Parts: sequence; C-alpha cells; structure tokens
Amino acid sequence: MQKKSLIRIGTRGSQLALAQASEVKARLAAAHEELRDPDAIEIVVISTTGDRVQDRPLAELGGKGLFTKEIEESMLDTSIDIAVHSMKDVPTILPDGLVIDCILEREDPRDAFISTKAAGIDDLPAGSVVGTSSLRRQALILSRRPDLTVVPFRGNVGTRLRKLDNGDVDATLLAMAGLHRLAIEPAGMAAIPASIMLPAVAQGAIGVERRAADARIAAYLAPLNHGESATRVTAERAMLAELDGSCRTPIAALAKLAGDRLTLYGLIVLPDGTQRHDVTREGAASDAAAIGRAAGQALRESAGSEFFRILESG
Repeated sequence: MQKKSLIRIGTRGSQLALAQASEVKARLAAAHEELRDPDAIEIVVISTTGDRVQDRPLAELGGKGLFTKEIEESMLDTSIDIAVHSMKDVPTILPDGLVIDCILEREDPRDAFISTKAAGIDDLPAGSVVGTSSLRRQALILSRRPDLTVVPFRGNVGTRLRKLDNGDVDATLLAMAGLHRLAIEPAGMAAIPASIMLPAVAQGAIGVERRAADARIAAYLAPLNHGESATRVTAERAMLAELDGSCRTPIAALAKLAGDRLTLYGLIVLPDGTQRHDVTREGAASDAAAIGRAAGQALRESAGSEFFRILESG
C-alpha cells in the first residue's frame, strides 16, 4: 500500500509552475531527511481561472486571485498542505486562515526583451508590434515608445515564443526569472534594466502559502525562507496594498537592500502610457512595510483623484 505523503504541494499545471513546485520539493527534501523518501512529498496540480480562460486579457477577467483562488480553496479544505505561488500573482489580502511566511531566494526580477529584429525597446522601428499580456509592460512600453503597437499575448512561455517565431509580433517581453527557471534562453533575449522597465511587484519571488494554524508545516518551511528576499517583497507588496492594485492597475516596484538600508522604487502609469508617476523611498530594512505604505501614499497623492478616475473608467 502506498504511504500517505507527509506534504501535499498545490500548484498550477503550467511548465513554469511545476518547475517552481519541484524547486520547493527539492529544497524541503534537502532541509529535512524524512522528506527525502520518494513518496514523502506529492505535487497536486490544480486548474485556476487564469489558466482556463486564455482568450481574453487578464485585466478583463476581474483582476485579483485569478491564479490563486482555487488553490487556496484546496488548502482551506485540507486537500493540500501548502501552495507554491509566483508572488507577483498573489493578492495583497489573503483568505482568513492562510499565511505566506516563506519566500525563497529571489531570482532576477527584471523583464526580458525578446526579438530577432532589434536589440531592445529603443531599437524597434516605429510601428513595430509588441505582444504582452501585462498591462504594466504595455503601459511602460507606450510611455517610452508611443509609436509602437502593443497587442494582447496570452499563453505560457512556450506558446508566446512560438507566436514570436511565427511572426505574429515583432517582439515580446517575459520575466527573466521564468526563463531562468525553465532553462530557456531564446534567440534575441536581453534583460531590460529596471531603470527602463521597473518590474512587477514581487516579480521573480516564489512564495509558499500554508494554513496559519499548521505548526507542523510551519516548521518544515522555516529553513526555506530567505530573509532578504522576504524583506524586499514585504516593501513592494505594502506599496501595492496601499494602492489597492490588481491586474487592472499598471503598478511597478522594486526594493533593493544595501546592508540594513532599503530603497524602494515605485510607479503607477495609465495603460496608454500617457501619465506616469514615480516615487523613491528609503529607510531601515526593518521598516520595510512602512516604507512600502509611504511610497504608495506618495504615489496616490502625486497622481491625484483624476488619475484613478481615468483608470477606473478605462
């Protein structure tokens, strides 16, 4: 008879999501001898709304929780013990009874520019077509290059790269972290400096969610948490929470640490790129959440009510 798994990991079924779940499984096994048995950890694939609906932009689907809701429901009904998420997909408010207090060491948070026709965004000829499913990427591209055309570009990494190869678009943007985790290096790939394209909040970070009352799982996860990455993600998500951000809101942020000091760069921009507001806040790393909230408040004040009215009507 097959032994019951000690830990059941819930994840989306994409190639990237499975790679991230496998990374968590490997780290758990490395940290705990009893988890090295082949049957000790089970990966459970769960289909989410964001996975099932592929014919519409994410912003049209309602924003928050598109890639997490069904997984969290499975955790609450104890079908799984933990959930592995790309933190950029996780709403700032978690369901009652769930926590994320384990952040793996962050990968490269930058975006990747991919094209065989140009070396970067600034080198694309006027009228070039760029494919992306991200409102943030769309808005920042148009803010910098209003002479380009941006079109919706859904699908997993492989699908998007095939569309690019087929000539559907002249260029596309993906997360460097995802490409690294899949060990993919497409032709014509270049990392975009954060000064040109500020990343999504928590991009490149993997978070592990658990039931708040589950002390057994908390003990298993504790060695996996990377303190510096968690601090950076805390600041960025606090800014996002202050702005009540969703997939309908083009928001970007990146926190950097230098010793015990944290610097947070943030921005909000209209989807058409016509209005952009930037902020920088610095302070003690121990005040990460407060720095994030202050940055969010500053952005809200500098943008003004008219900015958000346009965003909501849009």
